[in-house]
Amino acid sequence: MEMHDAWFFIGIFVFIFLIWIATGGPLHPLAFTGPRLAEPQELGGGTYLQFPRAAFGVGGTNISLPGSSSGGGSVQTSTEAPPISSYSGGGGSFSPPSAYGNIVSMSHYVSNASSSDPKSEYVEISVAQNASQSVKITGWTLESGATYNAELIPKGTRVPTSGVVNAMEDIVLEPGDRALIISGESPVGASFRENKCIGYFGTFQKFYPSLPQNCPSASNELSSFYGTPYIHDPSCIDYVDTLSRCQVALTQTSNLSDTCQSFLETHLNYNGCVNTHRNDSDFNGTTWRIYLGRTDPLWRTRHEIVKLLDDRGKTVDTFSY
Repeated sequence: MEMHDAWFFIGIFVFIFLIWIATGGPLHPLAFTGPRLAEPQELGGGTYLQFPRAAFGVGGTNISLPGSSSGGGSVQTSTEAPPISSYSGGGGSFSPPSAYGNIVSMSHYVSNASSSDPKSEYVEISVAQNASQSVKITGWTLESGATYNAELIPKGTRVPTSGVVNAMEDIVLEPGDRALIISGESPVGASFRENKCIGYFGTFQKFYPSLPQNCPSASNELSSFYGTPYIHDPSCIDYVDTLSRCQVALTQTSNLSDTCQSFLETHLNYNGCVNTHRNDSDFNGTTWRIYLGRTDPLWRTRHEIVKLLDDRGKTVDTFSY
């Protein structure tokens, strides 16, 4: 029985062999091809599925390019990733944009950049006229993208008083206001907001740019001081007419009355003007003069990147030259 089964299986193999020979045997084209897999069907987007390649630089090593045995085609990679809070562009690294960027801007030039006198080097910033809010800029930063020098915007005094230590407060720009941010030290010892009487400071100190000469005229001050008897002091009238706006009367003239002398000393100077006019509707100006207190320039003459950063370190505005 077992011998009979063996001959049965041998007969089957012989039969299959004869069929293979009849159909071409080893010369059939299928004998020269390897196993084949069907191509994948297209996925919904119409493209074959591909997995992303790992980027060069994983592990921070040199990677040899294919086909290079000497390593001359290697790509140097770094293990340090750029800060998440910064981005690059324009030749420098920048923090994310600030929400204030829509309403606060710089003038995109530096006056007297790299001046030998930093009190004449400044950049101007401004708040849009249509801004819906005031902006506190104390604590913001001006930074050089070229040298990495940086200075914080300090506090200031809204209405400075001559001859005393002024109280400092946060600098707040209203819609339409501007600020001249000067690299050097303040001629009066503090940052301040311009006002109707500020031109008197120019009598004893040099400012750049020059202070506005918007003080009330000396003749109008005299008329207000004297009232009805004004016309009865012609010598005082004549002398006052020789004075320009915001000029402190320094000359003691013997032919002036005591009343006139008292008027000159009391009213025709900065503190006297402030005492008289600080409640006027047009007393406050729209410009701050902010001093960073440097004894050397902040900005380079050329190849500079100027950045204005808010109190969270985000970029409000930037420009280069």
